[in-house]
Amino acid sequence: MRIIAFYSPKGGVGKTAAAVNIAYLASQHGLTTLLWDLDPQGAASFYLSGAEPVKGRKLSKLLAGKAPVAEFVRDNVYPGLDFIPSHPSFRNFDIKLEEGGQSLKSVLAPFSEETSLVVLDCPPSLSRLTEQVLELSDRVYVPLVPTWLSLNSWEQLQAFVRSKKLGRKKLRPFFSLVDRRKKLHKDLIESPDRRLGEPLSVSIPYASVVERMGEEGLPLEVLAPATPAAAAFRQLWAEIEKDL
Repeated sequence: MRIIAFYSPKGGVGKTAAAVNIAYLASQHGLTTLLWDLDPQGAASFYLSGAEPVKGRKLSKLLAGKAPVAEFVRDNVYPGLDFIPSHPSFRNFDIKLEEGGQSLKSVLAPFSEETSLVVLDCPPSLSRLTEQVLELSDRVYVPLVPTWLSLNSWEQLQAFVRSKKLGRKKLRPFFSLVDRRKKLHKDLIESPDRRLGEPLSVSIPYASVVERMGEEGLPLEVLAPATPAAAAFRQLWAEIEKDL
């Protein structure tokens, strides 16, 4: 079982859209996939259910050993794609992990035999949960809007990873919400700042059709597969598949 995470210390950078689309594409390429929405805001849950309210289970029951993790899973949201929806109680994930004496690794252990890929959609915070995600994941994909503020947040993330000795080599930045009409976006993509190292070659465009994912409750490959944004996510998946 491989584990990847989509994480950014900044919100509103297209992290959840990437997590949902990559999880869907992985499942369509023969990988039994589990997507876990760890963010208490529940954006991934909304992308997969549209306007229908998501009734997730309380985290405390899982971490206290009062309910098996299987009870939290929505099986076959799409063929090959299982899903653990968010719940408001996830805002206390760090505290509950400590109180229950468990780790994210132990919670995910029951999936190891039947699941090929776990995709974690993470909240935009630097916390104990973030540490566990960074430590556990084989790769961490970090979407960056091509702005100087995003580069600053990237440096902060690298500093955090260094301080916790979590392994910087697993971090994989890529550009997201790209608007090539903006000079700064175009310049940073064509000549990436040296602080990024070697970002993934794909750039996810800013597109209204991505916003429609929430309205329709569908991944782009289902909603609008012929669009440039859907093609960009397919390219992103190809790079991730090769990376793994």
